[in-house]
Amino acid sequence: MPRRITPLVNQEIYHVFNRGIDHRSTFISPKEYRHALKSILLYQTNQQTYRLSSFLRLKESNQEQVIFDLKNNLKTNIFVYCLMPNHFHLLLRQETENGISSHLKEFQNSYTRYFNLRHNRTGPLFSTQFKAVRIENENQFLHVSRYIHLNPYSSKLIKNKSGIFTYPWSSAHLYTNQKPTTTANHYPILDKTLLNSHFQTNQRHRQFILDNADHQRHLKQIQHLTLE
Repeated sequence: MPRRITPLVNQEIYHVFNRGIDHRSTFISPKEYRHALKSILLYQTNQQTYRLSSFLRLKESNQEQVIFDLKNNLKTNIFVYCLMPNHFHLLLRQETENGISSHLKEFQNSYTRYFNLRHNRTGPLFSTQFKAVRIENENQFLHVSRYIHLNPYSSKLIKNKSGIFTYPWSSAHLYTNQKPTTTANHYPILDKTLLNSHFQTNQRHRQFILDNADHQRHLKQIQHLTLE
């Protein structure tokens, strides 16, 4: 992963995203999505105790306890995430020097090895340099969180708005207490405090997301047409 021209700053929040090389698929099966989520969460920490392979051999309950125990030793603090078939989004804060770059490097390298082994391929899977946009105010933080959670709907990966809150590979259902369509192995390391502080109830958060759903889908369609 090449060195960034503009270094990322501790205690600043960023919208981080990356996609597959040539827009190729990066997450295909539920097993791959689950593996990616576990990788993202484990490599979020500064721990040196567990290699991912050792961590994955633990029982689910033990994995959850390991992640929970490490929550005070983080490189990054994740507020929102969404995995899509050929890209991912994270809304997170850098907690330690070089934390985001280290986190993304370890996750992408580890997941690429896993994906390549499963699909008998070689070479990089993700674009060389991930994108990172600094969040400059609370309003931007809220709107980016909504943009990320709406990705499955605006991309027409799901047909109905209700699916926004049951899509298993984003954090939307964790904020609205909806049951996902597939067991997704979400551990308690996601920090919901900051985003929840802007909404008195889960229902108001849900409505905030829905209020922009059709508009964002329409913009996505226009963007797609102009790029053809």
